[in-house]
Amino acid sequence: MVDMGPEWRAFDYEQRDKRTRVGAPVTYTIHDKGLSTMIDWRNKDIYGRDIPARNRAQWYRLRKWQRKIRISGATERNLAFALSEIDRDSSRLGLPRSVRESASVVYRDAVDSKLIRGRSIEGVVAASLYVACRQCRIPRTLDEIADVSRVSKKELGRTYRFLTRELDIKLPPTSPVDYVPRFASELNLSGEAQSKAIEIINMAVDKGLTSGRGPTGVAAAALYISSVLLGERRTQRDVAEIAGVTEVTIRNRYKELTEQLDMGVML
Repeated sequence: MVDMGPEWRAFDYEQRDKRTRVGAPVTYTIHDKGLSTMIDWRNKDIYGRDIPARNRAQWYRLRKWQRKIRISGATERNLAFALSEIDRDSSRLGLPRSVRESASVVYRDAVDSKLIRGRSIEGVVAASLYVACRQCRIPRTLDEIADVSRVSKKELGRTYRFLTRELDIKLPPTSPVDYVPRFASELNLSGEAQSKAIEIINMAVDKGLTSGRGPTGVAAAALYISSVLLGERRTQRDVAEIAGVTEVTIRNRYKELTEQLDMGVML
């Protein structure tokens, strides 16, 4: 079903019921949702012709005032800066547009609920991004987000818990399977090794071996085991660096999985 929102208009007076879309789609990643116009920085008109030199001073003044009125007031400045931070952090983490949109919605909800006061913009942005990653099932660890957001892991965790409580956000638990595709890709493992790691994780879940264990450590151990079983062996150090865990964690999870699942894999 097509949303006939305000960005649609009748294109013919005789056929008012037929509508056509005008302008770019609404996006929450821009403070005004992309509904305002922009005066292009190039001195060309709509047909691509150069603007006469005598009119360029007037165009410069129009651009200047357009930028000023587009962001008016402290709230809009705060929102514009925060959304640009979300875009910057998302780019550094290689996150898709769906995550950026979700993070922008979470941040806007926090602003509307007056949860920003007394907290740094960077901290709330980072927490919104972490929540969005969990919502979209494209998980990133607190360490990964803290590294790109200029806030400490402690502040990020505290702000994340505050937002989820105050906004009543219910997040699905993170599964080790969610981390397997990204880790496998960065380790250059085959699709077969990735599938084997998921199979190992599912077996471990059925036996309750993942309860109380960090999902990244379980995913890393499963990938290490699958790489050994399929002759694509990666070192524990390589896997640990990609997963952001210690080699000791991988060894501990590895021993638990191989012993309980009776896989007979040698270190």
